[in-house]
Amino acid sequence: MGLVTEIYRITKLFPKEELYGLTSQVRRSAVSVPSNIAEGAGRRHGKKFSKFLFIARGSLSELETQIIIAKNLGYLQYDLCDDLIEKMNIIRKQIVGLIKYLENRT
Repeated sequence: MGLVTEIYRITKLFPKEELYGLTSQVRRSAVSVPSNIAEGAGRRHGKKFSKFLFIARGSLSELETQIIIAKNLGYLQYDLCDDLIEKMNIIRKQIVGLIKYLENRT
């Protein structure tokens, strides 16, 4: 959820003409990650939880692509982009670790 907060803070600086374009898409992708993790955690079955974790991982990949697009358009500084991608890589590893844990448990 910390990444979502950071994404919202950063996208406030995007051009106003991107409000219903890239800004909205980046925010939706970011929110989708913890939302799918939370929804999956609410399921009682490990396989259903894993399904939502895969969706969260996909949303994270979407977000990474959108952040790179924002960098390429000059909306983000390279340093900030690199920091965000590093945070996303850490989250991705955590998601994959949880998927593996659930798979080994069942």
